[in-house]
Amino acid sequence: MNKSVLEHIKQQLPSLSTAERKVAQLLLDQTHDVAKSALGDVAQLAQVSEPTVIRFCRSMGYRGWPDFKIKLAASLMAGVPYVHSSLHADDGAAMLAAKVLDNAVSALLRVRNDINPDQIDAAIGLLSNARRIEFYGVGNSGIVAADAQHKFFRFDLATVAYSDSHVQLMAASMLGPKDVLVAISHSGRSRELLDAVKLARKNACPVIAISASNTPLADLATVMLRADTQEDTEIYSPMISRLAHLALIDVLALGVALRRGKQASRALEKTKRSLAGRREA
Repeated sequence: MNKSVLEHIKQQLPSLSTAERKVAQLLLDQTHDVAKSALGDVAQLAQVSEPTVIRFCRSMGYRGWPDFKIKLAASLMAGVPYVHSSLHADDGAAMLAAKVLDNAVSALLRVRNDINPDQIDAAIGLLSNARRIEFYGVGNSGIVAADAQHKFFRFDLATVAYSDSHVQLMAASMLGPKDVLVAISHSGRSRELLDAVKLARKNACPVIAISASNTPLADLATVMLRADTQEDTEIYSPMISRLAHLALIDVLALGVALRRGKQASRALEKTKRSLAGRREA
């Protein structure tokens, strides 16, 4: 079990006020029960006020009770370090498959429920009329960018995908109002990607962001497509966030195909015909 949150609380105990220490001790004594409790219940159990609980959370470095509660739950659920947060060393093949696929399904359902139709429509409109579309991603997101480019170029659109930060900066400096930049990032905080996005925006190029909400990338976006997943990519390799990003790319690609109508169908037909005879009977 990853106990970093609890260890941090233990280390900070001497520096807390008397009231905040009551909250800390409650967490240490009844961790799992408190992790499931509402703010008011925690205050009542610790015999303190709700503002005291919030002050305690901020003393620990969190924005408030909801933020602290999410981080605490994640630490209690942590599995094999750097492998997967829900897996344990003794999980068999059946449990392994079930956990990985259940996590993926849950993440996709959350993205579906969070979708803003107006933002999707705006993104499809920009992409359908773009002179040039560039997809940027760093690391794992670079693979998603490459997948997006592979889907969109078949609509007879000028598209490219860049995962190298230096190339992204050079390319962004040449974008303009008639182009579209699609920036993909789970954290939304990659400095290299943000620099390229800022440069594109300076040139009046619209930016579609596929990222978590309340991030620097989300703040810079012309159109923001939320992909909020409960995945700590500081520790674990991105899995469910990557699937969420790929699914949103599919939504955009199909939306553009529908918007472009027969033009897209003819282009897709040409690409299919070009591969005819390349498969064994």
